[in-house]
Amino acid sequence: MPQKISPKKVPMPKQPVEQRIKNFNEVALGYTEEQAIAEAQRCLQCKVPFCIRGCPVEINIPAFIKKIVERKFDEAIKIIKKTNSLPAICGRVCPQEQQCEAACVLGKRFEPVAIGRLERFVADWEAENLGIQVPEKQPPNGYKVAIVGSGPAGLTCAGELAKMGYDVTIYEALHKPGGVLVYGIPEFRLPKKIVEREVEYLKKLGVKIVCDFIIGKTATLDELFTEFGYDAVFIGTGAGLPKFLKLPGENLLGIYSANEFLTRINLMKAYKFPEYDTPIKVGDVVAVIGAGNTAMDAARSALRAGAKKVMIVYRRSRQEMPAREEEIENAEEEGIEFKLLTNPVKFIGDENGWVKEMECIKMKLGEPDESGRRRPIPIPGSEFRIKVDTVVIAIGQSPNPTVPKTTKGLETTKWGTIVVNEHTCATSKEGVFAGGDIIRGEATVILAMGDGRKAAYAIDYYVKNKNKPGIWEELRKATKSFVPKTYEFK
Repeated sequence: MPQKISPKKVPMPKQPVEQRIKNFNEVALGYTEEQAIAEAQRCLQCKVPFCIRGCPVEINIPAFIKKIVERKFDEAIKIIKKTNSLPAICGRVCPQEQQCEAACVLGKRFEPVAIGRLERFVADWEAENLGIQVPEKQPPNGYKVAIVGSGPAGLTCAGELAKMGYDVTIYEALHKPGGVLVYGIPEFRLPKKIVEREVEYLKKLGVKIVCDFIIGKTATLDELFTEFGYDAVFIGTGAGLPKFLKLPGENLLGIYSANEFLTRINLMKAYKFPEYDTPIKVGDVVAVIGAGNTAMDAARSALRAGAKKVMIVYRRSRQEMPAREEEIENAEEEGIEFKLLTNPVKFIGDENGWVKEMECIKMKLGEPDESGRRRPIPIPGSEFRIKVDTVVIAIGQSPNPTVPKTTKGLETTKWGTIVVNEHTCATSKEGVFAGGDIIRGEATVILAMGDGRKAAYAIDYYVKNKNKPGIWEELRKATKSFVPKTYEFK
């Protein structure tokens, strides 16, 4: 441990701005071994590591960081993988600043330890030096579990169950596994080879993946029990239903939901058309409505797809933006314009039905609303128009409705999310568990993974105690004490 701790994180090397805006390659380049060790030496190795409490999958953070300091990178990845099946993904896209790093004791005085960057370093080091390493797992126990959806919740649940000895099959509606990791997050933030690598790790654990299979259409959820013989089912179908503004002219050509826009670019590789079959029209001037991570992804993708000018249009101020600060800064560096305290009121088309202008109104901030952010209020008479060729609506997404609508006895909320016990992820339908955005609405990768992990433990308990009277009622009423802590605080 150095006598003097650096007050700032070791900076993350990145592609130069003028270079990266012309390609879809990863922007953040990752730490070298020496940079990782220097950052790891900033860790205080606290006796009560609050950072673990901030991690939804409870990685033993001080332990893996200590191994980095000792140059025992192979031991560091083993510690991480005890509770996290997707470390290379988490190290890149999880909002550590709101979770583990927010709880870092060093952060009370200086910048917190760059836990996410160190997790990424260890995962990438393993891939480069050891290949895909599979931990010891329990022998087959004879039970079968189906996972619906191959996003972060489903992948995590599958990995945990496979390690316990279950026969696990994932059913994915699209032609590639990964869910939001492949259709929602751009290549420059999360290279698809990383997702493929993590999926291969699960396959080596014994997880089977069936693509182009829609539960609710190809087969119903009930048929997974009656026809396929599964002992339990986990639903992790995410939030793939886009929200719209419901404004005049929103059905004009050239106006996309962020879901369609990013799916075409990320999953279908539309930016490589005609090498790939799916095209996308990106005009010279692009407006993205919204200011979350999805909006930043869409804006930065549009720039790389050939737009000359890209704007983020947001009805509040910069302070209220829900996107990660890192993503906002990257967008600013790349020349994305921010039209703040601005809200669209209608879209205007040309004679061929393509959007050509967007009428907006200026806003001011009032008192905080139920979200805790100051409420945006229109300023009468402040309307103005902006010329646009393409508009992307990125104001959020709703839960995928296919499974709930085709399954009797599955309780949902008025927002379409599936009702579960938060500690076991047990639904109203016996044998069925759910986690991720389908129970939360649009949330983070790591929260979805935390759900998958909790559900795996609860599934194991349920399947092995199925004949116990009142077992489902027990899981539906379980408290926080049900799920054991991976790491006990001394």
